[in-house]
Amino acid sequence: MSATDQGALHAIKFYQRWISPHKGFCCAYAALHGGESCSAAVARIIREDGLRAGQPRIAARFAECREAHTALRSGSPLAIGTGGVRGVCCCGPLPIPFRCG
Repeated sequence: MSATDQGALHAIKFYQRWISPHKGFCCAYAALHGGESCSAAVARIIREDGLRAGQPRIAARFAECREAHTALRSGSPLAIGTGGVRGVCCCGPLPIPFRCG
């Protein structure tokens, strides 16, 4: 793994630990479709392919997240609730209510 890949992974880890929990909203792709957030997906792609070789997959993921954001904002039938996704995250011992959008 190159120094650039390691630096990108450290930046993502910093973002996930110190910025993301305090920004007040979640990844639109993860909110709409479930699964991993964009930051987790990009970190996985970097570990699998490297930053340079993974650029097409990273760009595709961000495009999918933009589409999910548009669906959430427009009140698309894909989005649950009005103007966003609401539900309960059961990742762990305690259910955590959330709202995105």
